[in-house]
Amino acid sequence: MLEAIKKAEENIITGKGGPFGAVVVRNGEIISAVGNCVTSTNDPTAHAEVVAIREACKTLDTFDLSGCEIYASCEPCPMCLGAIMWARIDKLYYAANRIDASRAGFDDELFYTELALPIEQRSLKPIQLLQKEANVIFDKWVEETNKIPY
Repeated sequence: MLEAIKKAEENIITGKGGPFGAVVVRNGEIISAVGNCVTSTNDPTAHAEVVAIREACKTLDTFDLSGCEIYASCEPCPMCLGAIMWARIDKLYYAANRIDASRAGFDDELFYTELALPIEQRSLKPIQLLQKEANVIFDKWVEETNKIPY
């Protein structure tokens, strides 16, 4: 956890990104340790947890991080939580929470609040189009015999 917090602090010093850090560990070994790089890469998805997952997957040559743990300097936002779950990471540890992040000017709490609302009450109201056509693709996926499930 101290390494994740250190990466968050380094980001403030270097101006590389926001005050967030994340570390992916497997069997007690650090696989990736990074800071957020949203502003330095102009990528709103480059949160520390997502970048740490990307680097760990590249290092381990897999999209499945089962057997790994992630340490985050702050409670992950919904996007990062989703990425952690998709990566199949076994354990999540965090230091500061979403309320702390909100106090520092970050929207994590707002996003959690929005996602808890029924779709019609959210500020961003998705509009579904071409469901039938899209489901044809899922039917093809189900029938595909040469696929890599994830």
